[in-house]
Amino acid sequence: MYSNSSQVNEINFMSNITSKYRIKYKMKYVSGFLSIVIALFISSTGAEDVLVYGQVGGTVTLPRLMLGSESVLVKWYFGTEANPLIIRNIQGREMIDPQWKDRVSLSKTDFSLIINQIRLEDFKSFKCELKYFRPTQMTLVTTFRLSHVSVQPVSPLLAGTNLTLKCDIEEIFDGTQRRWLSPQKQDLNKDTRAKIGNDGSLTVVRVTGQESGEWTCVVTYQGREAYANTHVTVIDLSPAHSQPIYTSVSSHSLLDLPCFFSIPLPLSWSDSQEKGIQGGRWTFTPSPAEGSCTGVVQTLVNLSLGPPLAWVVNQKRGLNVSALQSKNQNLSLSKKGVTEGDRGEYTCAVEFQRDGTLKRRMCVEVLQLFPSPAPVAFVGQEVNLTCTLGHPLTSDLEVKWIPPHPSSRLPLGSSPHPTLLTIPKATYRDGGRWECELWRNKTKLTSVKITLKIERVPIDVWLLVTICAAAVIFVLLLILTVILIRRHRQRVMRPRRGKRRFCNCKDPKPKGFYRN
Repeated sequence: MYSNSSQVNEINFMSNITSKYRIKYKMKYVSGFLSIVIALFISSTGAEDVLVYGQVGGTVTLPRLMLGSESVLVKWYFGTEANPLIIRNIQGREMIDPQWKDRVSLSKTDFSLIINQIRLEDFKSFKCELKYFRPTQMTLVTTFRLSHVSVQPVSPLLAGTNLTLKCDIEEIFDGTQRRWLSPQKQDLNKDTRAKIGNDGSLTVVRVTGQESGEWTCVVTYQGREAYANTHVTVIDLSPAHSQPIYTSVSSHSLLDLPCFFSIPLPLSWSDSQEKGIQGGRWTFTPSPAEGSCTGVVQTLVNLSLGPPLAWVVNQKRGLNVSALQSKNQNLSLSKKGVTEGDRGEYTCAVEFQRDGTLKRRMCVEVLQLFPSPAPVAFVGQEVNLTCTLGHPLTSDLEVKWIPPHPSSRLPLGSSPHPTLLTIPKATYRDGGRWECELWRNKTKLTSVKITLKIERVPIDVWLLVTICAAAVIFVLLLILTVILIRRHRQRVMRPRRGKRRFCNCKDPKPKGFYRN
């Protein structure tokens, strides 16, 4: 960063010198006049003072344009040292002081000095001496002052907290401006979450894991920019899924529940204590029939701080917790073999002692295909196939049926297909593997398969039915015969009673005993 007016004067001067030098063969008498002008120019320009900003560990360029002839002897000095740190002779050969080797170089296009890996002791003055030999000998000297710019580092932050950065400038002059760039090189002057103070400090509210990286303070002075960087670490979990995780009912299906730190964070016993990690857990909220992820919360696993870190399983749901053992910052779970009971909301939570809790929620949708009345149907029987998530599909979802080939249900027509597929009279062609795919727009989310068997009603079944019916009829007839026989015998064995006789005597006698 330096004054542009002095360069303009030098350019104009050298242009005039060159123009006059070209017509020297016509006007030799002006050589004395040129010498007077050169002497006046050198005395008037003297030594400049150019301010340049830089950061420790960074790279800075002390600008010096090439003016006029290339036959120039270039010397750069540091501070009050008598010996130059770098020289370029008129043939273009360079010599570098061993103390500055691999740290300084001259630009290939002009006389600018490039300083790499700036050290704290480099923030002093530099002097550039240019010695011209044609058309006449003269010397131009420019002094540069390297000023320190820095951004104070900050300790790791937890996602959701506020970030505060301060850009310190050793020397501030009128016209010095400061602005900030995010790791994505976004100008924070336009960010509603950012606030820049009068002293150049920056405050960003509710930072996220995506904002980990290099934050830059850009210092502008006299049209030239300098950059001061600092690395900011934001501890956060992996980004949450914007959509549910879709899987299907199958003994071979794999359900992955991702949860890991978005930055390489070593979660050893000592590090976890230093970061203030207090614990963690996975919870599960079963999904009710209507599909919303609400219900009774169940704790699946708890994080034991150890040492070493480990998951303590609370429920035997076939969960695989080995990811934490192989890589400490990976808190993911997995499960092989998915059922409809796995529908619901899963939450991964890591607790910190001072800063709160990091959480990631994910909703799992399970696609299920089931036949009615059974996976085995008979020829001529009506069969219903239902493909469902346990609740009605949203407007952006649709199913596609892939029947076995050939099938009596072909063709099914253009999508979307119905979630309930009815086969009025099943035939042998309907037997085989049926597949239901779940799609969102042009993206296949998951699929589920079943094997439907179509069989003829077995003959021995009818024979068994006939025999059973005949046996029942025979038993009924036998019982009826026995009943009739018993009734007949009862009638035969019953004694007959004599008929009562009544006396018809003309002179009946009173009852009693009489002698003859």
